[in-house]
Amino acid sequence: MESMDGRRYDCDFRGPLFDYLEERFGKARMFEEKIIGKSRADVLMVTERRITGLEIKSDADTYERLRRQIRDYDKYCDENYVVIGRSHAKHVEEHIPAYWGVLVVSVNGRDIVIEEMRPPQQNPKMKRELQLAILWRAELQNIIEQNHLPHYRQKSKRFVREKLLEKLGWDQLKLEVCEELFQRDYTLLEEEEE
Repeated sequence: MESMDGRRYDCDFRGPLFDYLEERFGKARMFEEKIIGKSRADVLMVTERRITGLEIKSDADTYERLRRQIRDYDKYCDENYVVIGRSHAKHVEEHIPAYWGVLVVSVNGRDIVIEEMRPPQQNPKMKRELQLAILWRAELQNIIEQNHLPHYRQKSKRFVREKLLEKLGWDQLKLEVCEELFQRDYTLLEEEEE
């Protein structure tokens, strides 16, 4: 919805953004408001081989927290986009790294249009251990079982993540991480929190 002053807000972007991403990338799963580091990621998009972070800066938003958000997204994601309202298009590149992509959301009559102003590049700062930290214990156990590794049931999640990184090649492990996220079952959330 458009506000009284003509600006669009974060919530106005999400539906059209998800439609755009699904049309463009095909099989994808979206996670909204996911805590990564000290930030809350607006959207993490999981495809078969990648985790993409999307930080939304609507016309009503400022860049106040963006520096910290960039640091956190960079630790967890393979690539990142900032999704902006048209009012940010002239200055957004001053606030983001050169390897971040930019999607611009604008209004054309009654339609919301999304255009890629700049494609993302591979994020050079992603930490594999932190990307694995997105997984729940049950998801880590699934990967262990699929690869016939010892169960490490009495060990910490950090220990299990380190063992997976040690025992499996990253290309294989990455596919399994993405598959676990595709299959994530939120009915297991209570079990994870215990």
